[in-house]
Amino acid sequence: MTAHADREGHIDAPGRTDAPSPSEASGPAGSAGPAGAEDRAEVMGLTGAADRAQVAGRTGVWFIGARGSVATTATAGCAAIAAGLHPPTGMVTETSPFADTGLPALTDLVFGGHDTLDCPLSKRAEALADGGVLPHGLPSAVRAELDAADAEIRPGGPLPGDTRTDQELIAAFAADLTDFNHRHNLARTVVVNVASTEPAPGPDDTRLPASSLYAAAAVRAGCSYANFTPSTGLRTPALTDTVASSGLPHAGRDGKTGQTLLRSVLAPMFLQRALAVRAWSGSNLLGGGDGAALADPAAAAAKNAGKERVLADTFGTAPEGEVHIDDVPAMGDWKTAWDHIAFDGFLGSRMILQTIWQGCDSALAAPLVLDLARLLARAHEAGISGPLPELGFYFKDPDGGTSAALAEQYATLLAFAERLRDQA
Repeated sequence: MTAHADREGHIDAPGRTDAPSPSEASGPAGSAGPAGAEDRAEVMGLTGAADRAQVAGRTGVWFIGARGSVATTATAGCAAIAAGLHPPTGMVTETSPFADTGLPALTDLVFGGHDTLDCPLSKRAEALADGGVLPHGLPSAVRAELDAADAEIRPGGPLPGDTRTDQELIAAFAADLTDFNHRHNLARTVVVNVASTEPAPGPDDTRLPASSLYAAAAVRAGCSYANFTPSTGLRTPALTDTVASSGLPHAGRDGKTGQTLLRSVLAPMFLQRALAVRAWSGSNLLGGGDGAALADPAAAAAKNAGKERVLADTFGTAPEGEVHIDDVPAMGDWKTAWDHIAFDGFLGSRMILQTIWQGCDSALAAPLVLDLARLLARAHEAGISGPLPELGFYFKDPDGGTSAALAEQYATLLAFAERLRDQA
């Protein structure tokens, strides 16, 4: 999803949504897709005042790029896990260190989002199943949940020919979020950007990039925010003051799922064993929407910056070598990442380590996205605000104040879990 929009000075603070009332907003009032909050409660067997309070405690997950592979996989996967159809493989928040931390249950997540595409989620899920990303039969098994989420997806933008200003676009996106919150009586909503990578804005650009429009809308609507892409998001001077004064938690940039995950493990190993890395080169072959988006050199440059950061942060300077990304449409949603590491051993012995990572990015990313939504929702509930370097475990480009080494990031994440448990 790419777009451009005008910057019009500062962005208004949260609460200035200019949103329509729930009765004026688009979409069926009180709906949760096929059933509203009360109907859904009845289906789940929830009745009475205590049960209505339980429904009111649900958490919204609003995806930017809601019809893409990652969002579709996360939505279908959450439904499958909640129904007991599959185990929560890859979800760190479902492991024992996160028990009793007060995270929202997977059954209490309500999905919606923005997208510029109009392909129904059920059709997108069927295509992912045909490509081997989702298990065969899963799209039909969770069709009701996919349809419910699809009914909550609103048009993104700006599309070609859209004459709205930045402020008008932000107000429209924030109104969608406010409407979503009101109609479902949500305790809070987390906005997660999983849209295609956009080029970094240039110094002469007069308009905010699309990712920043959505991020500004999240803040205005009082929603916590995670940027799982390399796009600008909140990290623009136009939003600095607004984000700082919002009192909202937010996290990172660019999810760490494959090649960089390995780098964050291997680079500290070389450093700790006093092995001198002479060069570190990498290559990525991928298809699907990411491959097409990253065929743009500017978008690829934004992506590679995060991949190289972990090496520079670990070694103090980036070793010789580059990362290349090639679009191979025939690979679909699968990718192959190769690294070639040249290093010196004792007495100058020349050695090489090569790694090959073959996997499906959306299946790697989806559990992390669900983790982040739950962690940010809990942080928001606990009154924790500002950037969360404690969630650096999930990002190539985490918020400041965190190590680049995965083991240290994991230890910091566990300490954060203890903090949440203490406040539960």
